[in-house]
Amino acid sequence: MNTRLTSVVLLMAGLLSLGACANTVRGVGADVGNTVDAGEAAAADIAY
Repeated sequence: MNTRLTSVVLLMAGLLSLGACANTVRGVGADVGNTVDAGEAAAADIAY
């Protein structure tokens, strides 16, 4: 019983950490996208 509980807890902790990593990667991707958009807008302002 104790081994099964430990396995379930470790599995849940692993899934939680994977979910956190995926959320971070999506957040970084959104930040990079926003930075690119801001850079393009700034370049367009300077060009005109």
